[in-house]
Amino acid sequence: MQSDRLRPGDRVVVRAPSDILASLDGSGALGGVPFMPEMLRYYGRIFTVSRRVEKICDTICPVGSRRMVDTVFLDDLRCDGSGHDGCQAACRLYWKDDWLARMAPNALPPRRPDDAALTALARVAEANARQARNREYHRCQATEAPRASTKLHGWDLRQYLREAQSGNVTWGRMLAMLAFRILPWELRGLLRRPAAQLPRERRKRGAPQPPPLDLQPGEWVEVRSPIEIARTLDRNNSHRGLYFSAPEMATECGKRYRVRRRVSRIIEESSGRMLIMKNDCIELEGPVCTGDRSFGRWFCPREIYPYWREAWLRRVAAPAPAAARTVEAVVTSS
Repeated sequence: MQSDRLRPGDRVVVRAPSDILASLDGSGALGGVPFMPEMLRYYGRIFTVSRRVEKICDTICPVGSRRMVDTVFLDDLRCDGSGHDGCQAACRLYWKDDWLARMAPNALPPRRPDDAALTALARVAEANARQARNREYHRCQATEAPRASTKLHGWDLRQYLREAQSGNVTWGRMLAMLAFRILPWELRGLLRRPAAQLPRERRKRGAPQPPPLDLQPGEWVEVRSPIEIARTLDRNNSHRGLYFSAPEMATECGKRYRVRRRVSRIIEESSGRMLIMKNDCIELEGPVCTGDRSFGRWFCPREIYPYWREAWLRRVAAPAPAAARTVEAVVTSS
């Protein structure tokens, strides 16, 4: 481990456009990670390193994890899709160490960048937001993740050591996860005996389904019980094509959240094409995938928002103002 590497809690500033531009290769990337148009507005602003990205979950060739180097996450900065036709995946942005500078305690704010350098960086980022062979297909940090990382084996214990050494997790949490979750689940995976997360009851042909809710941002919902959700799923644990990831999502059953937004378009990571959602797809404020319960993807820091069908939710009244403030405080601090 290098002592000068950025660590969680470090205060950093995004370097000048000329510095970032000089670090990019012919495809507008550094170490396989593209610098995207959505990142331009963060120049000169000060952020806190929230995690070193030592590994990421593989959402293109699952199930597994991939090794990434010299990369961090800042606060909860997410891609807003403005440079990729309004993609709503809201992925956390990868920042290469070379794009950032550690802030000294009494450092002055950075000076305004040279307009020509900022324009040149924007031109490169925008030109590389599409695939060279097919300009109708997108190119982003999510689609390029396989080229920016290498495959990890589940039994490579060095990946867990790095999580503790980098400051991403405490040694206590690491040892507890190894003893009570990672090793038992990895053994179960080798024996091809996945842990049961939902009742065996499945949707019966012709059985009535919950009515559509037409949920809108700001409304409050409660996640239905495991039995109710199981009754909406087919043999592939899906409802109208949307997979219910039981290990991460079943823990939310019975909890109440506010609707963050309706999702209508996301980029398919494996191809770069834009997918248009044909059915309801809901994002909730608060719950994200933690990587703590997903076989082969332990400690993934991406914090992807799960997608919910309205059939898995029920509308509830908004909590009293005092209770709502408490919920918001909990969500903000988690």
